[in-house]
Amino acid sequence: MILSCESNFLEDYLVETEEVDYSHLSIKEKAKELYAESYNEDDFVKRAFEFVRDEISHSWDIQSSRVTCKASEALFFKEGICYAKSNLLCAILRSKGIPTGFCYQRLTIGDTPDTGYCIHALSAVYLKSIGRWVRLDARGNKVNVHAEFSIEEEKLAFLVREEYNEVDHQEIYKRPNSKTINALKQNTDCIKMYLHGLPSNL
Repeated sequence: MILSCESNFLEDYLVETEEVDYSHLSIKEKAKELYAESYNEDDFVKRAFEFVRDEISHSWDIQSSRVTCKASEALFFKEGICYAKSNLLCAILRSKGIPTGFCYQRLTIGDTPDTGYCIHALSAVYLKSIGRWVRLDARGNKVNVHAEFSIEEEKLAFLVREEYNEVDHQEIYKRPNSKTINALKQNTDCIKMYLHGLPSNL
């Protein structure tokens, strides 16, 4: 897929926001820890991605009712849906000066269109070593979901099925989508939100 950027300025993908709160001490400490273990910038991106993918549980997968939104909340509670997990990955990477943006897919909630649709969030990271953006999906692996850090070929959690009217949006956004953030802020039960409260379109 040919990706397009909302902004042509990489510094716009380094901004701190309410949800990407990378000045929070816990974010700075986790980024410092992961950075110290890494042998170069690409390795740091890989370690950060795998930390969020593997160590931060997807709330639906563990059937938790807790709703997290800010990066620091997802890190503290060690859980969140894709919206919160993408905020966390973005915060860790931006804290170390690595441009990171938000990408989206429109997917069926279940396996078929009759279950309805939802917007799924993933991340895009600019790697200086190759001079381009790569997309990463840290939602968390499980049976039939296997996302990996990959530079040569995307290995995302979900393949878009056009015959089901699923959509792979090509734009890399500077900030998380307002509809996704509003869903997190307006709901108090993650299970109910996941089934009935997620936006179906950007």
